[in-house]
Amino acid sequence: MVLEVIYIVRHGYRSNWTIDPFTGEYKSHIISPTGIPSDPALTSYGVMQSQELAVHLRGLDIDRVYSSPYYRCLQTITPYVLSTSRGAHLAVDTGLGEFYGKAAFDHPQPAPLHVLKTHFPHIDAQIHDIVPNIKGETIQELHGRVARCLEGIIRRLDDDPRCPRSVLICTHAAVMIVAGRALTGKMPDDIQQEDFGAATCALSKFARKSMGEGQGSLRSQRIGDCFDWRDRGIAGGWACEMNGDCSFLSGGQERPWLADNYI
Repeated sequence: MVLEVIYIVRHGYRSNWTIDPFTGEYKSHIISPTGIPSDPALTSYGVMQSQELAVHLRGLDIDRVYSSPYYRCLQTITPYVLSTSRGAHLAVDTGLGEFYGKAAFDHPQPAPLHVLKTHFPHIDAQIHDIVPNIKGETIQELHGRVARCLEGIIRRLDDDPRCPRSVLICTHAAVMIVAGRALTGKMPDDIQQEDFGAATCALSKFARKSMGEGQGSLRSQRIGDCFDWRDRGIAGGWACEMNGDCSFLSGGQERPWLADNYI
C-alpha cells in the first residue's frame, strides 16, 4: 500500500510584520507567541477560518498531518487535529517552512521544537531533512527545496508499516503554489503565471496517478535537482483534483497569493 492522496492547505489570516530591507530587522506591533517577529499568530478572523477548516476536514479521510514549523500554520491545523477522534499524527517538517528571498542578512528561523511544544503539545515528531537557507532562496531554489521535501514525505509514508493512504500538509502560500507544480510536474514557462490557488485556508487535493499514467513508478524517486520533476511530477505524478477550494469558508476566497508576489 502506498500514499494515494495529498491535501495541502495554506494557513489562515495572520497578523503582520515589517522588515527594513537594508538592515534585515524584522518588527511586529503584536508580539508573537514565540517571540519571533516574522512568526505571528493568526488574527481572530484567522482563528475563525481555522475552525471552519476543521469542520470541513472532519468530513475527509486523513491519516497523517504535516505542518510548517511556523506558529500560524500549527495554529491553523490544531483545531482539526484536536477534534478528530482518530488522533491524527502531527509532524513538523522544516522543509515546509516560509519562503524568504535572497538577502545579505540572515532571515529569522522558526522556533525550536521545545518552544513549539509548549504551545502545541500534540506535535509528535519533527523532521529536519530539508532546511531553507538562512540567507533566503532564489525561485529555482524554492522549487528544488519543496520538491525534495515532498519527495521525503511521500517516501516516508510509503514506507510506513501502518500504510497511511492520505496526508494533510499545512504550509505557506509560496510553498503551496510550488508544491502543486512539483506534484503535477506542470511548470509554467512564465514563473508568474497563475496556476495553483493559495488564499488563506484554501485547500487543494492531489491524487496519485496509477501505474502507467505517469512517467515514473509509484515508488518515490530521489530528486537530484529542482528540474527533475518537470513534466512527470514526483513519484510518478499526481493529478490536481481540487485547486485552492475556499467554498467551506464563510468569507470565501481572501488574500490570494499570486506567483508574481515572488518578484
